[in-house]
Amino acid sequence: MLNNSLGLGIDLGTSGVRIAIINPKKKILFTSSKTYSKGLEISEDWINSLKTLIQEIPNSLKEKLISCSVAGTSGTLLACKKNGDPIGKALPYFLACSEYSYEIKKLFTKECAGSSISGSIGRALRLLALYGNEIILRHQADWISGWLINNWDYGEEGNNIRMGWEISNSSWPENFKNLKWLKCLPKIIPSGQIMGNICSEKANELNLPKNLKVIAGTTDSNAGVLATFPNKDDGVTILGSTIVIKKFVNKTLLGKGISNHRLLGNWLSGGASNAGAAILLDFFNLEYIEELSKQINPYKSTGLNLLPLSNKGERFPIDDPNLRPKLEPRPVSDSLYLHGLFEGLAKIEASGWQKLHELGADLPKQIITIGGGAKNITWKKIRERELGIPIKICNTPPAAGVASIALQGIA
Repeated sequence: MLNNSLGLGIDLGTSGVRIAIINPKKKILFTSSKTYSKGLEISEDWINSLKTLIQEIPNSLKEKLISCSVAGTSGTLLACKKNGDPIGKALPYFLACSEYSYEIKKLFTKECAGSSISGSIGRALRLLALYGNEIILRHQADWISGWLINNWDYGEEGNNIRMGWEISNSSWPENFKNLKWLKCLPKIIPSGQIMGNICSEKANELNLPKNLKVIAGTTDSNAGVLATFPNKDDGVTILGSTIVIKKFVNKTLLGKGISNHRLLGNWLSGGASNAGAAILLDFFNLEYIEELSKQINPYKSTGLNLLPLSNKGERFPIDDPNLRPKLEPRPVSDSLYLHGLFEGLAKIEASGWQKLHELGADLPKQIITIGGGAKNITWKKIRERELGIPIKICNTPPAAGVASIALQGIA
């Protein structure tokens, strides 16, 4: 790999797409983002957002790109024809199809990310019930990677853990062998392996190099972890629409809502709550949150004990599709209410780290935080009080983390 070779990272999140271009020294040379115009469920929106962003890249950088890699929301599932044409809307990762809880239980002999009611199996069963067995099922990152190479055969291992893929023995669970719809699932390849060359049609349309390699990426939260370049003693919290906590561990952790990923030769374990910064925007806009935050004393407790879920159902640290939000009492003071929401979210994060510790992970000595919520210093101080662990803020976008996979896949 030449020193002037560049890697492109594509990160599809809950609310939009971000891209980043890095050089072999991991320096970010370009980054840009676009919010979905219609929402996470619309695959056409993923494509249109991505096209817009790639068209913004200066040609002087485009011509040096040798590889690209895609990260997407873990669990957002799309039904499509074998030629990749989408059928209907995607089912978002936070949709728990509890009507299939009995079928999910029968498929798994041990607890894992796939056995959770919030895993992808329930969404798969709903799509199969709607469209039949002659479809293929692809998670968000795998579908976009397929679009780039014009081949939807493959799926990256980390993006399919919530479908039941067992990274530890590189196979689907034993009970999957007799499934009529096993053929609807992708051929799994590890993160960092070459999926194929960009197809000539997309290279021409996007003005990208014809020999650009598409490398199997990872999930959006794993991309965020890689962007922080953590030490072994560090934990990583991603404060986006949801709260995701991750830590590198010596061996896999087993429990409901826990995912274990193999990333750059190491095990990365963690979990994702359905709660996160999205709830704040249900009540206040960003400017008002900033203003109210200045009125909060982060060292005092409100005593409100809120459970700030946007919808019914939680996946981690509690796996309960019927868990209801607790958003009242709402005080007259908006700053006090925001304070209570921050506290409730910090308590969920603290419970998450405690859960990982109970399952065998060392508690982190420092927590690196990324995502939109990381910028709020008041929330950071409340989190430090609830967690009892020092917190460091990292502003590197997750797209840079998945771009590092793109470059390492060619090295």
